[in-house]
Parts: sequence; structure tokens; C-alpha cells
Amino acid sequence: MTALAACGLVSTTAPPATPTDFPGIASELAQRGIALDDIRSGDAGCPGTDLAPTAIAFTARGLDQAEATPLYVYIFRNRDAFQRRRADVDACARAYVTDSDAFGSIEASPFVLAGPGPWAPEFRAELREALTEAAGTGG
Repeated sequence: MTALAACGLVSTTAPPATPTDFPGIASELAQRGIALDDIRSGDAGCPGTDLAPTAIAFTARGLDQAEATPLYVYIFRNRDAFQRRRADVDACARAYVTDSDAFGSIEASPFVLAGPGPWAPEFRAELREALTEAAGTGG
């Protein structure tokens, strides 16, 4: 069931119980005006890690993010794996982040999206919305 509100369409439908896969994440991003290129499965962004099976690397741009920026999404099996491996993502990010003040990270169990920044404000907000929607109830 949906209802119209003064600021737009408001959904009263519960989020999906199961998180989506990468094509679902990509679709959520595209619906929000974010274009993806150079998609590479298994690229965690850091050498010598066992995060590769969970990782997909890509470049993204759109909205107020004029320059394409590299992003890494880590897709964990469920909330337990997400919680157990969350710190590993930050350790891995040290390999691809050159300016820690510009580092961007968004988490919505069971996903972590990370990359060197800076990320423009509207771009960051839509990344967060897309990832949150794709996560459903978090696995």
C-alpha cells in the first residue's frame, strides 16, 4: 500500500526481508542517477585478503559527483558475517585510500560500500539511500 504525501510518494510497504544481489544494488543506484562503469567482481581493492569473494569494484559518477570515483561494495552472506568482517573492510581500505579525511564508507547490513573520496553531498546521500533500500531488513 502506498500513500501520497506533500513531499512525494511515501511507501508504507515493508522493506524486502532478503537483501538483494549486486544487480539489485546497481539498479537502485541507477534509479537514483548514479552510473556505474568498469565493474570487477572479486576486486577487494587490497592485496592478500580473503575479502575478494565478497567484493565487487566499480567506478561511479552522477548527480553532483562529476568525476568518476572508484567504489568497492562488500556483500556479506548475512548480518552475522557482516558484523564479524566489518573491521576487515576498514583494514583493506588502507590499501586504496590516500587521504583518510576524504574516505567514504556506508554500511547497511549485510553490505559495506567504501572508497576514496571525496564524495559530493548529493552523491553520498543517494549512495546511502540505494544501499539501505537494497539491504532490505539486513539479512
